[in-house]
Amino acid sequence: MKKIEAIVRHYKLEDVKNALNELGLQGMTITEVRGFGRQKGHTEMYRGTEYEVDFVPKIKIEIIVPSENCQNVVDTIVRAAGTGQVGDGKIFITDLADAVRIRTGESGRDAL
Repeated sequence: MKKIEAIVRHYKLEDVKNALNELGLQGMTITEVRGFGRQKGHTEMYRGTEYEVDFVPKIKIEIIVPSENCQNVVDTIVRAAGTGQVGDGKIFITDLADAVRIRTGESGRDAL
């Protein structure tokens, strides 16, 4: 199993969710996060005063998939979330040792 964490722009969430639903993905977890990468934030004007926004708001999508589905899910996220501009986000993939469904006690693939 693999855990896929995708950091994407807020307004791309619906596009990513719809694309993953079309793949038959059964679940995901969404978290509002703040951070910065190479872009190092940006400046904004508010009531005539310029100020620095160090941490840019983003959405983190967490998905657990069988290993054989991982690349297909990653490709789908890249297509749905990409704009070609700096700040599109990142995808992190990690190996997952196990998963357990609390209600039934099922583990491994059965828990997905």
